[in-house]
Amino acid sequence: MSSTNTRRRRSVARQLLVGQLAVVVLLVTLGGALALVDARRDSDESIRREVVDIAVSIATAPSTVTALASADPTAALQPVTERVRIATGMDFIVVMSPDRTRFTHTTTELIGGQFTGTIDRALVGETFTETYRGSLGPSIRAVTPVLDDGRVVGLVSAGVTRQKISSQFVAGLPAVLGIIAAALGVALAASYLLNRRLSRQTLGLAPDELRSMYEHHDAVLHSIGEGLVVWGDDSEAELVNDEARRLLDLPEGPVTRERLPESLRGLGDTAVRDEMHLTTTRVLVVTQDPVLHGSRRLGTVTVLRDHTELQRVMGELDSMTSFAESLRSQAHESANRLHTVITMVELGRTEQAVEFATQELELSQNLIDRLMSTVQEPAVAALLLGKVSQAAEQGVELTVTEDTALTDTESFDRRELVTLAGNLIDNAIDAAKQSDEPWVEVTVRESETDLVIQVADSGPGMDADALARARTRGYSTKSGSRGLGLALVTQVVERHHGTLTSETTYGSVVTASIPHE
Repeated sequence: MSSTNTRRRRSVARQLLVGQLAVVVLLVTLGGALALVDARRDSDESIRREVVDIAVSIATAPSTVTALASADPTAALQPVTERVRIATGMDFIVVMSPDRTRFTHTTTELIGGQFTGTIDRALVGETFTETYRGSLGPSIRAVTPVLDDGRVVGLVSAGVTRQKISSQFVAGLPAVLGIIAAALGVALAASYLLNRRLSRQTLGLAPDELRSMYEHHDAVLHSIGEGLVVWGDDSEAELVNDEARRLLDLPEGPVTRERLPESLRGLGDTAVRDEMHLTTTRVLVVTQDPVLHGSRRLGTVTVLRDHTELQRVMGELDSMTSFAESLRSQAHESANRLHTVITMVELGRTEQAVEFATQELELSQNLIDRLMSTVQEPAVAALLLGKVSQAAEQGVELTVTEDTALTDTESFDRRELVTLAGNLIDNAIDAAKQSDEPWVEVTVRESETDLVIQVADSGPGMDADALARARTRGYSTKSGSRGLGLALVTQVVERHHGTLTSETTYGSVVTASIPHE
């Protein structure tokens, strides 16, 4: 692989690390250099303050004025200034007359000679410092006047050579350089740890790969027809596409698990495959899988598919299939009864044949005539007739009460009526079969304000907890099974702001009440 390709494929974390290291080294080096310059400047300033303090202390001492007035100032001042010089670490302390004649000096041979520094400002009463090359070499020195009744009777100069200052500075360099090295080490370690974290977060991908992934990712999210929710380590979704917001009725903004429908909220991070879930308005098929990188779990992806219309159509198809099966069964029974009637006629028992032929036909025809006249919605009438025959095949006596009537069909959707009545009756039939004498009683009626569908059965009934479970996804009245029947009923009832209640009076009674719109 060429070096160009190597640079191109270098990960974001690696490129950032190299850049960070370069910047850190540059900044620490520059900061260290500035620190050294600042330390040198502080050292010079400290020396200036020190030489001023020492020069002023000697100049203001009464003994200095007395010595300058004596016949031999050197004899009185030299021992004192040397003791002070040694104690304070000065390189020289010079006491001189206003005409520059030295009375004291570190090098005794120079006593009596001329002071070579600047004294003009001191002669007018000012204390000052300067850097000057004198008899001992370049030095930082202070010059201050010795005053007697306001007159300048002498001068005092104290100083430290540059060589000594440099030696002191060099002696302190290891500590400064150690601090700089420690700062550089901490910065490099922090950069390395940041690189490792970034490498994990970017999966070691190069910038071009990340950009390409984002572009493809964005295009896919906007093109797929399924809802997609991506969860990270916390409870807030990292990504929600437009279809997912539509299916879950989510507004713009952050999405947390608490904002999801209850059944989806309970999934957590578990893996599921093609599991049916209900919202207040939709039937969703949910698939959820973890996202892994090696053995590390990065998050969870939830895929949502809308099966609302399919479920409604399947419900209607089930009802029509049941009705067709009922008609087939009735046709078979009718053929048997017809053969029986023919045989009875051939045997000359015509009266018994007529009685046998018209007995059940009259009951069935009466039910058909009653439902077709009182229930104006053909789908509901067909459903009720079909369920009567379906229940009979399963050994359950299903009765449609005399007060069943449905005249206002414009306020209610046909498919929703079939969903409501069909699922309530199916659950009642299943529950009734658990009793010794199974029966189901159905009432569909209207009041001035509501449509009421009431289904009673001889089953064990449901208390408040059982009804609450029945209104969630996956509950079925069939023992050991899972279904959507009562959950679909709940969905329709809640969509129209109705009520669903259960009680045990003359049997188990479930009542769905939906207000007229």
